[in-house]
Amino acid sequence: MKQIFAPATFTPGALRPKSTPTPPEISSLPTRLESDTFGTLSIPPSSLWGAQTQRSLENFPIGGQEARMPLEVVYSMALIKKVCAEYWSKAENGSLLSKEIADAIGEAADEVMTGRLDDHFPLVIYQTGSGTQTNMNVNEVLSNRAIMLLGGEVGSKSPVHPNDHCNMGQSSNDSYPTAMHIAVVVTVLNRTVPGLKVLLEALREKAREFESIVKIGRTHCQDATPLTLGQEFSGYAQQVEYGIERVERSLSSLYRLALGGTAVGTGLNTKEGYATAIAQSIAECTGLPFTSAPNLFEALAAHDSLVEVSGAFNTLAASLNKIANDIRLLGSGPRCGLGELSLPPNEPGSSIMPGKVNPTQCEAITMVCAQVMGNHVSISVGGMQGQFELNVFKPVMVANLLDSARLIGDASASFAQRCVIGITPNLDNIHKLLHGSLMLVTALNPHIGYDKASKIAKNAHEKGLTLRESAVESGFLTGEEFDEWIVPEDMIGPSKN
Repeated sequence: MKQIFAPATFTPGALRPKSTPTPPEISSLPTRLESDTFGTLSIPPSSLWGAQTQRSLENFPIGGQEARMPLEVVYSMALIKKVCAEYWSKAENGSLLSKEIADAIGEAADEVMTGRLDDHFPLVIYQTGSGTQTNMNVNEVLSNRAIMLLGGEVGSKSPVHPNDHCNMGQSSNDSYPTAMHIAVVVTVLNRTVPGLKVLLEALREKAREFESIVKIGRTHCQDATPLTLGQEFSGYAQQVEYGIERVERSLSSLYRLALGGTAVGTGLNTKEGYATAIAQSIAECTGLPFTSAPNLFEALAAHDSLVEVSGAFNTLAASLNKIANDIRLLGSGPRCGLGELSLPPNEPGSSIMPGKVNPTQCEAITMVCAQVMGNHVSISVGGMQGQFELNVFKPVMVANLLDSARLIGDASASFAQRCVIGITPNLDNIHKLLHGSLMLVTALNPHIGYDKASKIAKNAHEKGLTLRESAVESGFLTGEEFDEWIVPEDMIGPSKN
Protein backbone atom coordinates (compact mmCIF):
# COMPACT_ATOMS: atom_id res chain seq x y z
CA MET A 1 0.00 0.00 0.00
CA LYS A 2 1.26 3.48 -0.87
CA GLN A 3 2.66 5.54 2.02
CA ILE A 4 0.18 8.30 2.86
CA PHE A 5 1.67 10.13 5.83
CA ALA A 6 5.37 9.53 5.26
CA PRO A 7 7.51 11.89 7.38
CA ALA A 8 8.48 15.02 5.45
CA THR A 9 10.66 18.06 5.85
CA PHE A 10 9.38 20.93 7.94
CA THR A 11 6.41 22.81 6.54
CA PRO A 12 4.01 24.95 8.59
CA GLY A 13 1.05 22.98 7.29
CA ALA A 14 2.36 19.46 7.76
CA LEU A 15 -0.56 17.00 7.84
CA ARG A 16 -2.94 19.85 6.99
CA PRO A 17 -2.71 19.89 3.20
CA LYS A 18 -4.23 22.74 1.27
CA SER A 19 -7.76 21.78 0.33
CA THR A 20 -8.32 20.93 -3.29
CA PRO A 21 -11.65 21.84 -4.87
CA THR A 22 -14.63 19.92 -3.55
CA PRO A 23 -16.10 17.63 -6.23
CA PRO A 24 -18.89 19.62 -7.92
CA GLU A 25 -21.51 16.92 -7.41
CA ILE A 26 -21.16 17.38 -3.65
CA SER A 27 -21.76 21.12 -3.88
CA SER A 28 -25.10 20.46 -5.54
CA LEU A 29 -26.45 18.04 -2.92
CA PRO A 30 -29.95 19.16 -1.80
CA THR A 31 -31.29 19.23 1.73
CA ARG A 32 -32.28 15.70 2.71
CA LEU A 33 -33.53 13.63 5.63
CA GLU A 34 -31.36 11.02 7.36
CA SER A 35 -32.11 8.90 10.39
CA ASP A 36 -30.34 7.34 13.33
CA THR A 37 -31.68 5.31 16.26
CA PHE A 38 -33.13 8.51 17.80
CA GLY A 39 -35.11 9.55 14.74
CA THR A 40 -34.92 11.60 11.56
CA LEU A 41 -33.06 14.88 11.04
CA SER A 42 -32.77 17.35 8.20
CA ILE A 43 -29.24 17.49 6.73
CA PRO A 44 -28.13 20.85 5.27
CA PRO A 45 -27.56 21.10 1.51
CA SER A 46 -24.09 20.27 0.13
CA SER A 47 -23.28 18.23 3.24
CA LEU A 48 -21.97 14.67 3.29
CA TRP A 49 -22.49 14.05 7.00
CA GLY A 50 -25.51 12.22 8.34
CA ALA A 51 -27.93 12.18 11.25
CA GLN A 52 -25.50 11.42 14.07
CA THR A 53 -23.21 14.26 13.00
CA GLN A 54 -26.17 16.63 12.73
CA ARG A 55 -27.40 15.59 16.15
CA SER A 56 -23.97 16.27 17.63
CA LEU A 57 -23.93 19.71 16.01
CA GLU A 58 -27.21 20.49 17.73
CA ASN A 59 -26.27 18.95 21.09
CA PHE A 60 -22.84 20.55 21.47
CA PRO A 61 -22.89 24.19 20.35
CA ILE A 62 -19.69 24.80 22.30
CA GLY A 63 -16.77 26.94 21.18
CA GLY A 64 -17.63 27.32 17.51
CA GLN A 65 -14.95 27.29 14.83
CA GLU A 66 -12.14 27.72 17.35
CA ALA A 67 -13.10 24.43 19.02
CA ARG A 68 -13.33 22.29 15.88
CA MET A 69 -11.99 18.77 16.02
CA PRO A 70 -8.40 18.85 14.67
CA LEU A 71 -8.25 17.77 11.06
CA GLU A 72 -5.15 15.71 11.86
CA VAL A 73 -7.46 13.39 13.81
CA VAL A 74 -9.96 13.26 10.97
CA TYR A 75 -7.28 12.42 8.41
CA SER A 76 -5.89 9.70 10.66
CA MET A 77 -9.36 8.21 11.13
CA ALA A 78 -9.84 8.17 7.37
CA LEU A 79 -6.62 6.17 7.05
CA ILE A 80 -7.90 3.70 9.63
CA LYS A 81 -11.19 3.25 7.76
CA LYS A 82 -9.34 2.63 4.53
CA VAL A 83 -7.03 -0.07 5.87
CA CYS A 84 -9.86 -1.75 7.80
CA ALA A 85 -12.05 -1.88 4.70
CA GLU A 86 -9.21 -3.36 2.73
CA TYR A 87 -8.62 -5.98 5.44
CA TRP A 88 -12.23 -7.16 5.50
CA SER A 89 -12.39 -7.39 1.70
CA LYS A 90 -9.62 -9.98 1.51
CA ALA A 91 -10.58 -13.59 0.96
CA GLU A 92 -8.32 -14.83 3.76
CA ASN A 93 -10.28 -12.63 6.16
CA GLY A 94 -13.64 -13.90 5.02
CA SER A 95 -14.46 -11.33 2.30
CA LEU A 96 -16.99 -9.79 4.67
CA LEU A 97 -16.81 -6.60 2.61
CA SER A 98 -17.03 -6.66 -1.17
CA LYS A 99 -14.00 -5.33 -2.99
CA GLU A 100 -16.23 -2.79 -4.73
CA ILE A 101 -17.39 -1.31 -1.42
CA ALA A 102 -13.91 -1.47 0.13
CA ASP A 103 -12.43 0.35 -2.86
CA ALA A 104 -15.14 3.03 -2.71
CA ILE A 105 -14.49 3.56 1.00
CA GLY A 106 -10.77 3.75 0.27
CA GLU A 107 -11.27 6.30 -2.50
CA ALA A 108 -13.48 8.41 -0.26
CA ALA A 109 -10.86 8.16 2.50
CA ASP A 110 -8.19 9.35 0.07
CA GLU A 111 -10.30 12.44 -0.66
CA VAL A 112 -10.54 13.12 3.07
CA MET A 113 -6.80 12.74 3.58
CA THR A 114 -5.99 15.16 0.76
CA GLY A 115 -8.19 17.83 2.37
CA ARG A 116 -10.91 17.84 -0.29
CA LEU A 117 -13.68 17.24 2.21
CA ASP A 118 -12.54 19.38 5.16
CA ASP A 119 -15.82 21.29 5.29
CA HIS A 120 -17.72 18.11 6.07
CA PHE A 121 -16.17 17.66 9.53
CA PRO A 122 -17.83 20.41 11.57
CA LEU A 123 -17.88 18.83 15.03
CA VAL A 124 -16.24 20.34 18.08
CA ILE A 125 -13.86 18.87 20.65
CA TYR A 126 -16.40 19.19 23.45
CA GLN A 127 -18.55 16.14 22.71
CA THR A 128 -18.58 12.62 24.04
CA GLY A 129 -15.28 11.77 25.73
CA SER A 130 -14.80 8.70 23.55
CA GLY A 131 -14.89 10.68 20.31
CA THR A 132 -17.90 8.65 19.14
CA GLN A 133 -19.51 11.55 17.29
CA THR A 134 -16.33 12.26 15.34
CA ASN A 135 -15.96 8.58 14.55
CA MET A 136 -19.52 8.60 13.20
CA ASN A 137 -18.91 11.88 11.38
CA VAL A 138 -16.08 10.16 9.50
CA ASN A 139 -18.17 7.02 8.95
CA GLU A 140 -21.11 9.03 7.57
CA VAL A 141 -18.99 11.15 5.25
CA LEU A 142 -17.16 8.10 3.90
CA SER A 143 -20.42 6.21 3.53
CA ASN A 144 -22.16 8.99 1.62
CA ARG A 145 -19.15 9.77 -0.56
CA ALA A 146 -18.68 6.07 -1.33
CA ILE A 147 -22.38 5.84 -2.22
CA MET A 148 -21.92 8.75 -4.63
CA LEU A 149 -18.89 7.07 -6.20
CA LEU A 150 -20.95 3.91 -6.70
CA GLY A 151 -23.87 5.80 -8.23
CA GLY A 152 -26.27 5.41 -5.30
CA GLU A 153 -28.48 7.85 -3.42
CA VAL A 154 -26.77 9.91 -0.75
CA GLY A 155 -28.30 9.33 2.69
CA SER A 156 -29.72 5.93 1.78
CA LYS A 157 -26.95 4.01 3.62
CA SER A 158 -26.96 1.67 0.64
CA PRO A 159 -24.85 0.11 -0.73
CA VAL A 160 -22.43 1.52 1.87
CA HIS A 161 -23.56 1.68 5.50
CA PRO A 162 -21.72 3.97 7.94
CA ASN A 163 -21.77 1.42 10.78
CA ASP A 164 -21.91 -1.96 9.07
CA HIS A 165 -19.26 -1.16 6.46
CA CYS A 166 -17.20 1.94 7.33
CA ASN A 167 -17.03 0.93 11.00
CA MET A 168 -16.65 -2.81 10.41
CA GLY A 169 -14.57 -4.45 13.15
CA GLN A 170 -14.21 -1.17 15.01
CA SER A 171 -15.53 0.80 17.92
CA SER A 172 -15.03 4.49 18.61
CA ASN A 173 -13.29 3.25 21.74
CA ASP A 174 -10.40 1.76 19.74
CA SER A 175 -10.47 3.66 16.43
CA TYR A 176 -10.43 7.12 18.00
CA PRO A 177 -7.40 6.50 20.28
CA THR A 178 -5.62 4.91 17.33
CA ALA A 179 -6.24 8.07 15.32
CA MET A 180 -5.01 10.13 18.27
CA HIS A 181 -1.67 8.32 18.29
CA ILE A 182 -1.21 8.51 14.51
CA ALA A 183 -2.09 12.21 14.40
CA VAL A 184 0.27 13.16 17.22
CA VAL A 185 3.22 11.10 15.95
CA VAL A 186 2.96 12.46 12.43
CA THR A 187 2.53 16.04 13.63
CA VAL A 188 5.50 15.78 15.98
CA LEU A 189 7.73 14.30 13.27
CA ASN A 190 6.62 16.71 10.55
CA ARG A 191 6.24 19.89 12.54
CA THR A 192 7.52 19.85 16.12
CA VAL A 193 10.91 18.20 15.72
CA PRO A 194 11.84 19.97 12.45
CA GLY A 195 11.03 23.36 14.03
CA LEU A 196 13.13 22.50 17.07
CA LYS A 197 16.01 21.40 14.85
CA VAL A 198 15.96 24.77 13.09
CA LEU A 199 16.35 26.42 16.49
CA LEU A 200 19.01 23.96 17.61
CA GLU A 201 21.19 24.65 14.59
CA ALA A 202 20.76 28.42 14.96
CA LEU A 203 21.87 28.24 18.63
CA ARG A 204 24.80 25.98 17.79
CA GLU A 205 25.93 28.40 15.10
CA LYS A 206 25.80 31.30 17.54
CA ALA A 207 27.76 29.26 20.08
CA ARG A 208 30.50 28.78 17.47
CA GLU A 209 30.36 32.40 16.35
CA PHE A 210 30.62 33.74 19.91
CA GLU A 211 33.16 31.22 21.29
CA SER A 212 35.96 33.79 21.81
CA ILE A 213 33.87 36.63 23.30
CA VAL A 214 34.52 36.75 27.05
CA LYS A 215 31.74 38.30 29.12
CA ILE A 216 30.61 38.47 32.71
CA GLY A 217 28.47 35.64 34.03
CA ARG A 218 25.47 36.12 36.26
CA THR A 219 23.94 33.94 38.97
CA HIS A 220 20.94 34.99 41.06
CA CYS A 221 20.76 37.93 38.60
CA GLN A 222 23.97 39.18 40.25
CA ASP A 223 27.49 39.47 38.86
CA ALA A 224 29.43 36.19 38.79
CA THR A 225 32.65 34.94 37.20
CA PRO A 226 33.35 35.21 33.45
CA LEU A 227 32.46 32.84 30.67
CA THR A 228 32.28 33.21 26.92
CA LEU A 229 29.15 34.22 25.10
CA GLY A 230 29.65 31.02 23.12
CA GLN A 231 29.61 28.95 26.29
CA GLU A 232 26.39 30.66 27.34
CA PHE A 233 24.74 29.86 23.99
CA SER A 234 26.08 26.31 24.07
CA GLY A 235 23.98 25.79 27.19
CA TYR A 236 20.89 26.95 25.32
CA ALA A 237 21.67 24.63 22.42
CA GLN A 238 22.12 21.71 24.79
CA GLN A 239 18.74 22.36 26.39
CA VAL A 240 17.05 22.19 22.99
CA GLU A 241 19.00 19.07 22.01
CA TYR A 242 17.91 17.32 25.19
CA GLY A 243 14.34 18.51 24.55
CA ILE A 244 14.31 16.92 21.10
CA GLU A 245 15.64 13.69 22.57
CA ARG A 246 12.94 13.69 25.24
CA VAL A 247 10.18 14.17 22.67
CA GLU A 248 11.55 11.51 20.34
CA ARG A 249 11.90 9.01 23.19
CA SER A 250 8.34 9.64 24.28
CA LEU A 251 7.01 8.76 20.82
CA SER A 252 7.81 5.09 21.37
CA SER A 253 4.70 4.83 23.55
CA LEU A 254 2.55 6.31 20.79
CA TYR A 255 3.56 3.67 18.28
CA ARG A 256 1.39 1.22 20.24
CA LEU A 257 -2.11 1.26 18.70
CA ALA A 258 -5.44 0.45 20.33
CA LEU A 259 -7.25 -0.76 17.21
CA GLY A 260 -8.54 -4.27 17.65
CA GLY A 261 -9.76 -3.76 21.22
CA THR A 262 -13.21 -2.63 19.99
CA ALA A 263 -15.50 -1.71 22.89
CA VAL A 264 -13.65 -2.70 26.08
CA GLY A 265 -10.40 -4.28 24.90
CA THR A 266 -11.60 -7.83 24.24
CA GLY A 267 -11.70 -7.51 20.45
CA LEU A 268 -15.38 -8.46 20.12
CA ASN A 269 -16.53 -8.48 16.45
CA THR A 270 -12.99 -8.90 15.11
CA LYS A 271 -11.00 -12.03 14.35
CA GLU A 272 -7.71 -13.38 15.60
CA GLY A 273 -4.77 -11.57 14.03
CA TYR A 274 -6.86 -8.54 13.05
CA ALA A 275 -5.22 -6.06 15.46
CA THR A 276 -1.72 -7.02 14.36
CA ALA A 277 -2.61 -6.91 10.67
CA ILE A 278 -4.22 -3.47 10.89
CA ALA A 279 -1.26 -2.06 12.81
CA GLN A 280 1.06 -3.46 10.15
CA SER A 281 -0.99 -1.85 7.38
CA ILE A 282 -0.92 1.50 9.17
CA ALA A 283 2.85 1.15 9.57
CA GLU A 284 3.21 0.51 5.83
CA CYS A 285 1.01 3.49 4.94
CA THR A 286 2.81 5.90 7.23
CA GLY A 287 6.33 4.57 7.01
CA LEU A 288 6.38 4.58 10.82
CA PRO A 289 6.87 1.65 13.26
CA PHE A 290 3.32 1.34 14.53
CA THR A 291 2.43 -1.93 16.25
CA SER A 292 -0.58 -3.35 18.00
CA ALA A 293 -0.59 -2.46 21.70
CA PRO A 294 0.46 -5.50 23.75
CA ASN A 295 -2.41 -4.85 26.14
CA LEU A 296 -5.52 -3.47 24.47
CA PHE A 297 -7.31 -2.98 27.79
CA GLU A 298 -4.68 -0.43 28.80
CA ALA A 299 -4.79 1.18 25.36
CA LEU A 300 -8.51 1.97 25.74
CA ALA A 301 -8.77 2.68 29.45
CA ALA A 302 -5.67 4.85 29.92
CA HIS A 303 -3.84 7.44 27.88
CA ASP A 304 -0.66 7.70 29.90
CA SER A 305 1.23 7.83 26.60
CA LEU A 306 -0.34 11.15 25.71
CA VAL A 307 0.45 12.50 29.18
CA GLU A 308 4.05 11.34 28.72
CA VAL A 309 4.47 13.19 25.43
CA SER A 310 2.83 16.26 26.91
CA GLY A 311 5.29 16.02 29.79
CA ALA A 312 8.16 16.19 27.30
CA PHE A 313 6.51 19.26 25.75
CA ASN A 314 6.11 20.79 29.20
CA THR A 315 9.82 20.34 29.87
CA LEU A 316 10.59 21.90 26.50
CA ALA A 317 8.37 24.84 27.37
CA ALA A 318 10.41 25.39 30.54
CA SER A 319 13.63 25.25 28.50
CA LEU A 320 12.44 27.55 25.73
CA ASN A 321 11.09 30.06 28.23
CA LYS A 322 14.46 30.22 29.99
CA ILE A 323 16.33 30.67 26.71
CA ALA A 324 14.02 33.38 25.37
CA ASN A 325 14.01 35.25 28.67
CA ASP A 326 17.81 35.20 28.87
CA ILE A 327 18.11 36.52 25.34
CA ARG A 328 15.64 39.35 25.86
CA LEU A 329 17.33 40.35 29.13
CA LEU A 330 20.79 40.26 27.55
CA GLY A 331 19.36 42.43 24.78
CA SER A 332 17.59 44.84 27.12
CA GLY A 333 18.16 48.54 26.52
CA PRO A 334 19.43 49.57 24.09
CA ARG A 335 21.00 52.14 26.43
CA CYS A 336 19.51 51.61 29.85
CA GLY A 337 19.58 47.81 30.14
CA LEU A 338 22.25 45.13 29.98
CA GLY A 339 22.67 45.72 26.27
CA GLU A 340 25.14 42.89 25.68
CA LEU A 341 23.20 41.68 22.66
CA SER A 342 21.44 43.44 19.82
CA LEU A 343 18.31 41.60 18.67
CA PRO A 344 17.09 42.03 15.10
CA PRO A 345 14.42 44.76 14.82
CA ASN A 346 11.39 43.14 13.18
CA GLU A 347 8.72 45.82 13.57
CA PRO A 348 7.97 49.08 15.40
CA GLY A 349 7.55 48.47 19.11
CA SER A 350 5.29 51.28 20.22
CA SER A 351 2.36 53.32 18.99
CA ILE A 352 3.46 56.28 21.13
CA MET A 353 7.26 56.04 21.58
CA PRO A 354 9.00 56.74 18.27
CA GLY A 355 11.89 54.44 17.41
CA LYS A 356 11.13 51.87 20.09
CA VAL A 357 11.84 48.26 19.14
CA ASN A 358 10.76 45.34 21.32
CA PRO A 359 11.96 41.70 21.64
CA THR A 360 8.74 40.44 20.08
CA GLN A 361 9.97 37.00 19.05
CA CYS A 362 11.04 36.38 22.66
CA GLU A 363 7.61 37.47 23.81
CA ALA A 364 5.84 35.25 21.29
CA ILE A 365 7.71 32.10 22.20
CA THR A 366 7.32 32.68 25.95
CA MET A 367 3.57 33.07 25.43
CA VAL A 368 3.66 29.79 23.54
CA CYS A 369 5.43 28.23 26.53
CA ALA A 370 2.65 29.44 28.83
CA GLN A 371 0.03 27.92 26.53
CA VAL A 372 1.89 24.60 26.31
CA MET A 373 2.07 24.45 30.10
CA GLY A 374 -1.65 25.18 30.29
CA ASN A 375 -2.32 22.45 27.73
CA HIS A 376 -0.30 20.06 29.87
CA VAL A 377 -2.58 20.69 32.83
CA SER A 378 -5.64 19.85 30.69
CA ILE A 379 -3.94 16.75 29.32
CA SER A 380 -2.87 15.63 32.79
CA VAL A 381 -6.41 16.05 34.14
CA GLY A 382 -7.70 14.25 31.06
CA GLY A 383 -5.33 11.38 31.69
CA MET A 384 -6.93 10.89 35.11
CA GLN A 385 -10.36 10.28 33.61
CA GLY A 386 -10.03 6.59 32.80
CA GLN A 387 -12.96 5.14 34.69
CA PHE A 388 -12.98 1.35 34.40
CA GLU A 389 -12.53 0.26 30.75
CA LEU A 390 -12.44 3.65 28.98
CA ASN A 391 -10.78 7.03 29.26
CA VAL A 392 -13.48 9.60 28.45
CA PHE A 393 -11.42 12.75 27.87
CA LYS A 394 -9.95 11.66 24.54
CA PRO A 395 -10.90 14.65 22.32
CA VAL A 396 -9.68 17.35 24.69
CA MET A 397 -6.45 15.44 25.34
CA VAL A 398 -5.54 15.03 21.68
CA ALA A 399 -6.65 18.55 20.74
CA ASN A 400 -4.42 20.10 23.40
CA LEU A 401 -1.51 17.83 22.58
CA LEU A 402 -1.71 18.66 18.88
CA ASP A 403 -1.94 22.34 19.78
CA SER A 404 1.26 22.05 21.81
CA ALA A 405 2.99 20.11 19.03
CA ARG A 406 2.17 22.77 16.44
CA LEU A 407 2.97 25.70 18.72
CA ILE A 408 6.38 24.40 19.78
CA GLY A 409 7.44 23.59 16.23
CA ASP A 410 6.20 26.83 14.71
CA ALA A 411 7.45 29.09 17.51
CA SER A 412 10.89 27.44 17.59
CA ALA A 413 11.40 27.89 13.87
CA SER A 414 10.15 31.49 13.97
CA PHE A 415 12.31 32.34 16.98
CA ALA A 416 15.36 30.90 15.23
CA GLN A 417 14.75 32.57 11.89
CA ARG A 418 13.56 35.97 13.10
CA CYS A 419 15.62 36.39 16.25
CA VAL A 420 18.50 34.02 16.98
CA ILE A 421 20.07 34.08 13.53
CA GLY A 422 20.20 37.88 13.56
CA ILE A 423 21.64 38.35 17.07
CA THR A 424 24.86 40.39 17.25
CA PRO A 425 27.07 41.08 20.28
CA ASN A 426 27.68 44.61 21.60
CA LEU A 427 31.40 44.17 22.22
CA ASP A 428 32.03 47.54 23.86
CA ASN A 429 29.28 47.01 26.40
CA ILE A 430 30.31 43.42 27.02
CA HIS A 431 33.91 44.61 27.69
CA LYS A 432 32.76 47.43 29.97
CA LEU A 433 30.54 45.19 32.09
CA LEU A 434 33.16 42.46 32.25
CA HIS A 435 35.94 44.68 33.52
CA GLY A 436 33.64 46.59 35.84
CA SER A 437 32.58 43.47 37.68
CA LEU A 438 33.80 42.93 41.24
CA MET A 439 33.45 39.17 40.89
CA LEU A 440 36.70 38.96 38.97
CA VAL A 441 38.15 38.98 42.47
CA THR A 442 37.33 35.26 42.61
CA ALA A 443 40.58 34.60 40.72
CA LEU A 444 42.50 35.90 43.76
CA ASN A 445 41.20 33.17 46.07
CA PRO A 446 44.04 30.71 45.33
CA HIS A 447 46.64 33.45 45.93
CA ILE A 448 45.44 35.44 48.97
CA GLY A 449 42.43 33.46 50.26
CA TYR A 450 38.68 34.01 50.27
CA ASP A 451 38.54 36.40 53.26
CA LYS A 452 41.11 38.86 51.93
CA ALA A 453 39.62 38.73 48.44
CA SER A 454 36.20 39.47 49.95
CA LYS A 455 37.55 42.54 51.74
CA ILE A 456 38.96 43.86 48.45
CA ALA A 457 35.59 43.44 46.69
CA LYS A 458 33.62 45.06 49.52
CA ASN A 459 36.03 47.99 49.77
CA ALA A 460 35.85 48.58 46.02
CA HIS A 461 32.05 48.56 46.10
CA GLU A 462 31.77 50.86 49.13
CA LYS A 463 34.30 53.41 47.91
CA GLY A 464 33.49 53.27 44.21
CA LEU A 465 37.00 52.06 43.36
CA THR A 466 38.05 49.76 40.60
CA LEU A 467 38.93 46.27 41.72
CA ARG A 468 42.60 46.92 40.95
CA GLU A 469 42.61 50.15 42.95
CA SER A 470 41.05 48.41 45.95
CA ALA A 471 43.46 45.48 45.70
CA VAL A 472 46.51 47.73 45.76
CA GLU A 473 45.03 49.82 48.59
CA SER A 474 44.54 46.69 50.67
CA GLY A 475 48.23 45.87 50.63
CA PHE A 476 47.46 42.19 50.09
CA LEU A 477 49.04 42.23 46.61
CA THR A 478 50.77 44.56 44.19
CA GLY A 479 49.39 46.06 41.01
CA GLU A 480 51.66 43.79 39.01
CA GLU A 481 50.38 40.72 40.80
CA PHE A 482 46.79 41.86 40.19
CA ASP A 483 47.48 42.19 36.46
CA GLU A 484 49.04 38.74 36.40
CA TRP A 485 46.33 36.99 38.34
CA ILE A 486 43.19 38.80 37.09
CA VAL A 487 42.94 37.85 33.44
CA PRO A 488 39.30 37.26 32.43
CA GLU A 489 40.34 35.23 29.40
CA ASP A 490 42.02 32.74 31.76
CA MET A 491 38.92 32.45 33.95
CA ILE A 492 36.60 30.66 31.52
CA GLY A 493 37.64 27.10 32.36
CA PRO A 494 39.63 24.89 34.73
CA SER A 495 43.27 25.74 35.28
CA LYS A 496 45.68 23.85 33.06
CA ASN A 497 48.38 23.83 35.76
